[in-house]
Amino acid sequence: MNNEAHGTTILAMLRDGNGAMGGDGQLTVGDTILKAGSKKIRRLYDDQVIVGFAGAAADALTLMELFEQKLQGMQGDLHRAAIELAKKWRTDKYLRRLEAQMAAMNSKNLLLISGTGDIVEPDDGIVALGSGGSYALAAARALANHSSLSPEDVVTESLKIAAEICIYTNDNITVEKIS
Repeated sequence: MNNEAHGTTILAMLRDGNGAMGGDGQLTVGDTILKAGSKKIRRLYDDQVIVGFAGAAADALTLMELFEQKLQGMQGDLHRAAIELAKKWRTDKYLRRLEAQMAAMNSKNLLLISGTGDIVEPDDGIVALGSGGSYALAAARALANHSSLSPEDVVTESLKIAAEICIYTNDNITVEKIS
């Protein structure tokens, strides 16, 4: 059995101060589904920030805890907390080995944060990561550009589409809204 972990699709959309982030529930190792109902979306900083993660679960949870500490230290300033997390993640000998990506959003900003030091704020207000991320992103862009669906509906429908295409993504979807 191949021990490479797969199985996360995270999608977030922010438009006009309203946003949603969702993720599927599948955790796959090699060719085996270990869990169908994993929750990969969390609320931080008194529910004002939503984060979603892709990658090794223990690594992602470690980074999420560190990000929450940074948010507390920066009084909830998402950009500053993301910069401080990326700096520490990139320069710390232990954290540098963690394999994960994170999407973070509040009602004003949506960011993709990675261990390579990248902090990306998308032009179109849509971020996707994980195994089925490119499928979910394509679906979300089409729905956002050609419908009047809410961010929550775009995220939900796009994740369903990704689940129909990506073998590492299921339709056990969790969505959190923010406004």
